[in-house]
Amino acid sequence: MQDYSKIQSGKNIGISPISTGVKKLQTIPEKGFDQILQQKIEDKELKISQHAQMRMNMRNIKLTKDQKEMINSAVDKAEQKGVRESLILMNDMAFVVSIKNRTVITAMNGDSVKENVFTNIDGAVIL
Repeated sequence: MQDYSKIQSGKNIGISPISTGVKKLQTIPEKGFDQILQQKIEDKELKISQHAQMRMNMRNIKLTKDQKEMINSAVDKAEQKGVRESLILMNDMAFVVSIKNRTVITAMNGDSVKENVFTNIDGAVIL
């Protein structure tokens, strides 16, 4: 059996002793449920789904800040009326929007709007 009591700790052998004491981890105060819920309620920014973004790129649809605000306002109006899925018509563009999620589901313009059947909507807003 080896006697380990004669081992010198940390002296000229490149080993540093283990620090004594425990460092308290700094904690970041977490937001409470009420704060997160309130933030989500206040967050009324319109989102564009990946599918809608792809369609907008394919159809060369570029929305200005004013147009986004108009669509956001249309979403607010549809929400007040209890609409869940809406068709929003603006100029020569059409957007199918999930009102609950405030998300553009798909977008089309020009000829693709004409003679098209829109399904799974329960309201329309014409701007």
